[in-house]
Parts: sequence; C-alpha cells; structure tokens
Amino acid sequence: ICRQMAKSVVKSGLCKRALVQLSYAIGVAKPLSLFVETYGTEQGKLTSVDITNIIKIAFDCRPGAIAQSLALREPKYQETAAYCHFGREPYTKDGIKFFEWENAKNLSSYQ
Repeated sequence: ICRQMAKSVVKSGLCKRALVQLSYAIGVAKPLSLFVETYGTEQGKLTSVDITNIIKIAFDCRPGAIAQSLALREPKYQETAAYCHFGREPYTKDGIKFFEWENAKNLSSYQ
C-alpha cells in the first residue's frame, strides 16, 4: 500500500518524489505512524505535512481495508510469483484483479 500511496502522490503532481512508511502494533487496526518524505519536491503551495494529511484522507490503512482494496484475498499465487510482483501492469483476468497495488489513485483534486 505504501508503494501505491507514493505512486499516487507523484502521479497526481503533488510532488516529484515520495517515500511512504507505515508502522503498526499487534492488535491495533490503525497504523501507529505514517511517515511521508518528499525530499523537498512538493508542488505548488503544498507542504509535506499537507501531503501526509491527503494520504491519511485518501487511503484506509487498516489491514482488512488494505487486503480488500488490493484484492489480496483472491488466489493468484502463480501469476504474482513469476517475474517479480512490482512494476507490472495491473489487469483483470476471469474477474480476479492482478497487481492492483500498481494502480495509482488520482489525488490531483487536493492541489
């Protein structure tokens, strides 16, 4: 999900470069922290704090919500195990979504 978050803020033009980190505790559904580093590449009047708040609004980071949004409970081990699972084009086959984490959300409305 952190990859999808970073891709979304960059593709939406909120910044030119982004690193997103989440930390969790056992038994706590929401993350303890969300860290966003934009390396000073924020666009327009946005600050890195603004971009962090946009990510908090746009993404549900609870483990169950992540599993649902990335379609992780659909069996697809053969496809994702071959040829790496990052940097591939997302697609749907027989109603099953593959590489959903590569789809960036459009966050340009927050500019």
